[in-house]
Amino acid sequence: MYNLAGAWATRKKAQIMASFNKSEDDPAVEQELRNAVDKELKTKCIGRAGIAVIRISGPSCLEVYKSLCPEKPLPKPRYATVRSLFDPQSVERGQTVLDSEALILYFPNPKTVTGDDVLELHVHGGTATVKAVLSAIPRCSTSQLVRYAEPGEFTKRAFFNDRLDLAQIESLSDTLAAETEQQRRAAVRGSSGVLGRQYENWREQLLLARGEIEALIDFSEDQHFEESQAELLQNVTLQVARMLHSIELHEQGSQRSELLRNGIRIALLGPPNVGKSSLMNLVVGREASIVSGEAGTTRDIIEASLDIRGYLCSFADTAGFRSGSSRTINGAGGGAIGAVEEEGIRRAKQKAQESDLVIVLASVEEGPSGPFLHYDEETLDLAAGAGDCLIVVNKRDAVGAEHFTALVQDFRINIKARAPKLAAAELVSVSCTEAQTWASENKDPGGIQAVMNNLVGSFEKMTSMPVDLQDLLGVTERQRQLLVKCRQHLEEFMEEATPEEGMDADTVLAAEYLRYAADCLARITGRGEFGDVEDVLGVIFEK
Repeated sequence: MYNLAGAWATRKKAQIMASFNKSEDDPAVEQELRNAVDKELKTKCIGRAGIAVIRISGPSCLEVYKSLCPEKPLPKPRYATVRSLFDPQSVERGQTVLDSEALILYFPNPKTVTGDDVLELHVHGGTATVKAVLSAIPRCSTSQLVRYAEPGEFTKRAFFNDRLDLAQIESLSDTLAAETEQQRRAAVRGSSGVLGRQYENWREQLLLARGEIEALIDFSEDQHFEESQAELLQNVTLQVARMLHSIELHEQGSQRSELLRNGIRIALLGPPNVGKSSLMNLVVGREASIVSGEAGTTRDIIEASLDIRGYLCSFADTAGFRSGSSRTINGAGGGAIGAVEEEGIRRAKQKAQESDLVIVLASVEEGPSGPFLHYDEETLDLAAGAGDCLIVVNKRDAVGAEHFTALVQDFRINIKARAPKLAAAELVSVSCTEAQTWASENKDPGGIQAVMNNLVGSFEKMTSMPVDLQDLLGVTERQRQLLVKCRQHLEEFMEEATPEEGMDADTVLAAEYLRYAADCLARITGRGEFGDVEDVLGVIFEK
């Protein structure tokens, strides 16, 4: 994408003038600047594709077109037209065709995304063709310099032209970064403009309420008001109370959208050799973790990211838990714990606390007294404190169906006694060995798909919103932080506007809190007045 004149050219010209010790009007400065622009354009040319789109915006678009297509009239606005592009500095046109069949689109101002004239050149995407056209553009006879657009500059101009608000621009960034279907859907929610209009409506309501309160403070003795101070504050507090409820819903939407945007963190917990690494490898579809019959193979955290039916997930295989809290049913296990293994267990606990969902693994083992269920009670404690939990029992094929059912029932009783919060947690039985060898004729050998189905069910619960609140999934973390500040200021307003019995309301301070809250909403949309605007815009547009 290309733009005409601006900050980049100004800075570059100043550097050239200082380097050559010449004035701004010197032809050498102008020529050196054009050479710099030409070099900049060439370095920006990337890759190879069927079609390359070059967008030019600015008052010199018509001059660029006339230089590239000197013998053809300007296309009808917003209608695609095929044209041959020529080198503007060539005398023999027949020998200097840049692209014999380029598609040209012309958009006159002001009804464009930037507010200026826009010219789009859809050329063949071969590297040589694209470079030739890019090199020719700065050589066009124009009254203004052509330069490469700075990161996010077209979007920035769309913002200043009131085509997009900051909420929509952030969703555009999410759209470009989306890797999964659910990320794409969340980004689309924010691009509709519904959120921006909602925040702007709230801001206008707060400004109006603040204006009424301040008018009552300044002119209550000089003019007649239909409402008393108490009545006005009561009406405003009712309005603010409704707004506070809505803001809380938007905060919830942000928490859910962040799970979609950044990925759902999943930790696999359990004692050594229950099949954590095998399960992780089966889920991610590759050998991410080392699988061995030797206990304690996994000492550090092994992480892998994957897309599970549209949800971005980050799986963490952790060190096996061995401690005084280890328990078995009809069996026992133990052994000394080394310093390295102890550090691995500490990291596993930390990872569990940071995760959104915990998978607790147990397995059927053969002991001196017969089969038993091997698990660790401390993993149940950690899972009880997590946002969600799935319990997986491995090696279901090690015993008969009736014996396995009895072991699971006893396990359920122990779970309810140790961690009541997990009493209703989903429990899935699997056989990693069966899944790896496809030793079953079932449609789901080993039960791995049952694990995936339960995970997706948990993801849906963690990220879903009512149909009428689906747009709230477009709320970003930056917006959430500003909404939290807005809510805090509104709560402070409520404290000042509704004092304890026998005390007077501080209307001056209450009005000031409304101003602070409105300022937070202005920062979300970029509309209205707020501080450090350039810093905020710079960070957002460069994405």
